[in-house]
Amino acid sequence: MGAVSVETGSRSLRWRDSLASAWRLSRLIFRGLWRRDLLITLVLVGLLITSAVGVIYAVHLNRQLFSSLNHLQVQRDAYQRTWSQLLLEESALSAHSRVEQHAVADLNMKVPGRDDITLVVKKP
Repeated sequence: MGAVSVETGSRSLRWRDSLASAWRLSRLIFRGLWRRDLLITLVLVGLLITSAVGVIYAVHLNRQLFSSLNHLQVQRDAYQRTWSQLLLEESALSAHSRVEQHAVADLNMKVPGRDDITLVVKKP
């Protein structure tokens, strides 16, 4: 049993030495972090990363807006085609010959002859 307790004691001692060594090393590292040139470097790295994220966001937003613009241009072209077709249809339906044809065929109208026309003169 004595060997077990000695081994446990040496493990505890080794553990304590490792912990003390790690504590000294971390104190050196954190003390070194407060040097002026290192702080300036860290701040500049932070600004660089922030700038990179900003550029990535701007590019993403630009691509979204460009995609939206393309979609809207396709819609505009479709509306212009529809408008052109409607104008053609309107001009075809309102042509004098078609109106006259419709009046004769559906409404039984006819163009009056010379004898059927009466001129009314307005006296001043």
